[in-house]
Amino acid sequence: MTLPLSFEKNAVQPEETGPPIAFVRRRYSIPSIIADVWGSRYLVGQFVLRDITLRYTQAVMGVAWALLMPLLIVGAGLMFRVVVARMSGSPVEGASIVSLAAKAIAWAFFSSTLATATQTIIGNSNLIGKIYFPRESLPVATVLGQSIDLLVGVVLLSAIVPFTAVSFHWSALWAPVILVLLVLFTTGCALLLSCANLFYRDVKYIVQVVLNFGMFGTPVFFEPQLLGRKGALIMMSLPLSPFLQALDICVVRGHSLLTTTTFESTKGPITIWAPWMFGYAVASSVSVFCAGLLIFRRASSRFAEMA
Repeated sequence: MTLPLSFEKNAVQPEETGPPIAFVRRRYSIPSIIADVWGSRYLVGQFVLRDITLRYTQAVMGVAWALLMPLLIVGAGLMFRVVVARMSGSPVEGASIVSLAAKAIAWAFFSSTLATATQTIIGNSNLIGKIYFPRESLPVATVLGQSIDLLVGVVLLSAIVPFTAVSFHWSALWAPVILVLLVLFTTGCALLLSCANLFYRDVKYIVQVVLNFGMFGTPVFFEPQLLGRKGALIMMSLPLSPFLQALDICVVRGHSLLTTTTFESTKGPITIWAPWMFGYAVASSVSVFCAGLLIFRRASSRFAEMA
């Protein structure tokens, strides 16, 4: 049976469709993200200035807060070392105090930065939903603001060292390299944790617990040689330990980071530093920093709806 010609002309013809739309996931690169943040360096500077103003200008103690945390750590660590020294019958040397102070300054920078940066995205949620700017500017500004405290502590320590039994050697030139690597590592951690805390609000509590007990697992209070060969190896395998121990090796002991340093104990020599630890510090700082940039940028498209 054939249909009438008029019906065939008025029949609804199927619409022609074009090729299927391909959804391409945007790829990000480390140089492009860094260039984007660098292009907003004025905004980053304003965030840093705001954080410093809130932390110092409106505080009773002012800049003294930059030294409070390291002094508390040094005081607690010194009490612990005095007790250990009296039990073992050995005196507390000035080099031990300088080593403790150097590690305390680095640890205070790391812990205070992460404690603040973890909540920086949530704390600035009113800006994220209104204007566009590189979201990385917020945790990066927190790291730069805390770096001023680190600089103050380093200058004060450098002024005190000549009055102790410790003298500077050429190996102390390794210290700026270690501090730069520490800032890179801390920036990567700040990017990852601030992003994670936006999606999982209990991350800030986990970070606080880890920071409270972290100094007991890193060579701040406990020297690696106190834990024996296996204990020293486990301690130095933790990501932050090489940064702290390197400051002791190059500044206090006057050894190069490219040589092996051992401690003679009753059970034989214990390796407290090896060249692979420096390579471990470089690899961990660069990898954590790059991973933080990439993960943070890919997740930033959902910040407005989550904040």
